[in-house]
Order: sequence, then structure tokens, then C-alpha cells
Amino acid sequence: MITFIWVCLILVVLSIVGIMYRVFRGPSIPDRLIALDGFGVMLISAIALISILFDTPFFIDVILLIAIMSFIGTVSFSKFIERGEIIERDRNR
Repeated sequence: MITFIWVCLILVVLSIVGIMYRVFRGPSIPDRLIALDGFGVMLISAIALISILFDTPFFIDVILLIAIMSFIGTVSFSKFIERGEIIERDRNR
């Protein structure tokens, strides 16, 4: 069982390397944004596997924090790409 978890962890790390290649060499900005979102998912997966290996529930808080930050980052970057600004201000004042 532990060997299987180590193999999964190695595969996740290799996936992270592939995703980082797409982040740096992506043909367009939306491709890079999707790769950053995938990086967050892979990071959560790696931390979950490490939590299983160490047999501790303490990494669950870290996983939740990374998930929230990844979601907020993806939404913010998407809004910036679409409109050019993240926070809309009233221009009439």
C-alpha cells in the first residue's frame, strides 16, 4: 500500500513538472491560467498523499487553504483577462 502511494506521489510530481512547463511556455494567457489552476489541483493532490503517508489529519487545513487561494486566484485572473480590471469602481464619482 505504501509503495502505491509513493508511486502516485511521484506521478503527481511529474505532472506538476509538466504543468509548470505549460505555465512558462503556454501559447496564450488563458492556457497559462488553466495550467495555474491545474497546478493548484496537483499541489492539493500531493499534499493529500503526503498526509496519507504521514498518517496525520493536520494537512487538511493546508489543503483547504490552498483550494480557497487557488479558486480566488483563478477567478481574479479570469476577470482581469476578460475586462482588464479586477475591482470595478464607479466612474461617475
